[in-house]
Amino acid sequence: MSFNTLGLSPELKQAIESKGYTDPSEIQQQAIPSILQGNDIMAGAQTGTGKTAAFALPILQRLQNDESKRRRVRTLVLVPTRELASQVGDSFRSYGKNLRFRTSTLYGGVSIKTQIDKLKKGVDIVVATPGRLLDHLDKRTLDLSELEVLVLDEADRMLDMGFIRDIKKIFKYLPKKKQNLLFSATFPKEIQALADSLLNSPKRIQVASSNSTADKVVQVIYPVDKSRKRELLTYCIKEEGWFQVLVFSRTKHGANKLASQLSKEGINADAFHGNKSQSQRTRALKDFKDSKTQVLVATDIAARGIDINLLPQVVNFDLPYVPEDYIHRIGRTARAGQEGKAVSLVSADEHKLLSDIERLLKKEIPREIIQGFEPTQNLRSEPPKPKPNNRGKGRPQGGFRGAGKGRPSRSKGPWHKKRPKKNSN
Repeated sequence: MSFNTLGLSPELKQAIESKGYTDPSEIQQQAIPSILQGNDIMAGAQTGTGKTAAFALPILQRLQNDESKRRRVRTLVLVPTRELASQVGDSFRSYGKNLRFRTSTLYGGVSIKTQIDKLKKGVDIVVATPGRLLDHLDKRTLDLSELEVLVLDEADRMLDMGFIRDIKKIFKYLPKKKQNLLFSATFPKEIQALADSLLNSPKRIQVASSNSTADKVVQVIYPVDKSRKRELLTYCIKEEGWFQVLVFSRTKHGANKLASQLSKEGINADAFHGNKSQSQRTRALKDFKDSKTQVLVATDIAARGIDINLLPQVVNFDLPYVPEDYIHRIGRTARAGQEGKAVSLVSADEHKLLSDIERLLKKEIPREIIQGFEPTQNLRSEPPKPKPNNRGKGRPQGGFRGAGKGRPSRSKGPWHKKRPKKNSN
């Protein structure tokens, strides 16, 4: 199948060709015709599958089919993060560059007055984070009464970040008659309930298992002592010639510290996390995309919403507490059919976290010991086993061989799984 068979206008096909795309991805093949038919959509699609184009292209086609000289907000796309809002907005502008429609992105951390001024001039498409959108609705600087299409992108991530209540508030401002498109990598019961209340006889699309990772991502574990992780990362970057490396740290402090240490080693590195101002984050991301920065050390705020073409390396300096976040992290590479590698530097104290990730993936990730960095305490190599239903009895699964007896304090280590906090917009 080619884009020529999907019912898109010459203007849209020209924009697609200018981006170098020839064949639609699986999600695009299934979603574009169905959206053009006016169906509600409930799509299970991970990052890197081309899902933004899967809804942006048919929405632009729909607007073009019913073009009007009077500007009003006809499409609303809700996303969880500022970065994703910016990138989705850029996609609409890029695909619609030969059309007359205006797109506005609304998110926190920047002047609301500038956004209000743009809205006053009239826009057709709004891409927004929930918090900032509610600010505009409360100030009555945005009218959604004539909305035709609503898109919820990364719905499960919005649930993780605590935005479901805000989304339900936003629904009160929207007309009941509209086309609704919901995209989510996973479908926990809260998202399923939201879909049931919002969607009208939706077309269900599932392009990959909700817990699978991109086929072209080569995953590998480098076992290493915790105290030598930074040394091993430096060695890999220099000796293996890694460039444009996205490194995930579990904490903001850890991201700052690692970026500083790498810089002292002569590696051009920068940190990217929620404590940075929006202008700092925008600049850091731009420098990384432009290859001015070799390494970007990020917290999980970047796990979804960063779209970098041909990103070759993703490194988990720390494994995430939530197994699903591993999938979203490594989904930053091997996008749009490209190949990529995801390396995890795993110390013995992270064995439990690794077991949880492998249980989710339903497979064991290959181990590779780097010469000169042999760990003093080895990770267990047997395939992950199901957890017994005996909470509170005996020692928890995981740990490492030779560990002392007894259960560690719940306030320390990977046994205490921190849940993501609500991020401000």
